[in-house]
Amino acid sequence: MHFSLYHYALKIVLLSSLALFNASAEVPSDASIILKKMEAAYAEVNDYQTNVEVRTYKTEGSFETQKFLYTFKKPQWIRLDLESPYSGTILVYPDKGGKVVIRPGGVARIFHFHLSSGNPLIMGTSGRRIDQTEVGLLIKNISHSLTDQRRGPMEIEQDGYIRIRVLADNHFREGILTLYQFFIDKDLWLPVKVEESTPGGQLERSINCQTPRINTGVSDSFFQID
Repeated sequence: MHFSLYHYALKIVLLSSLALFNASAEVPSDASIILKKMEAAYAEVNDYQTNVEVRTYKTEGSFETQKFLYTFKKPQWIRLDLESPYSGTILVYPDKGGKVVIRPGGVARIFHFHLSSGNPLIMGTSGRRIDQTEVGLLIKNISHSLTDQRRGPMEIEQDGYIRIRVLADNHFREGILTLYQFFIDKDLWLPVKVEESTPGGQLERSINCQTPRINTGVSDSFFQID
């Protein structure tokens, strides 16, 4: 009698534990709603323009800053007008050959260079190519970070922004875990800031999109600098 009760109780405990495990592997309903709202908002975007500031942090706490005007038009026109460093330099993707065309600033603007999107000179240490910079891909990556690529707990807070903090596989560096913090604009329902830290919480990079402007009607010719 006691033996049967013991095994019955053990079975209940095991089933309850399994249910809790399965529940923890799913996206919470509020995260699902956030993802759906971002996807719906992006579906209405034809083009957008924003001032971007990227900070890359060193171990001692100092950081290097990049600033540029970022313009995107569907299906995949991308243009970066650099402010710092290399003020006046323009990068456009894709050129006629599917590469990145670069026009330096100043007197060197008569020269044009064509490099592959994976060239280390323009990709940097983040592992992200210029053709992987648009917000539609970021939304897809956020979805992965909250589902199949999540490797730890997730926190969602709401203040001026919706903030999602999660440990997940790095979007562009294979085998690296990154503690992400995504900032979602409540009016636009689009991500406007990303912070990347080590699993221990040391900030490595921040990408801040300032004053985003949606559906400006930018022409195709804006992306043709050859």
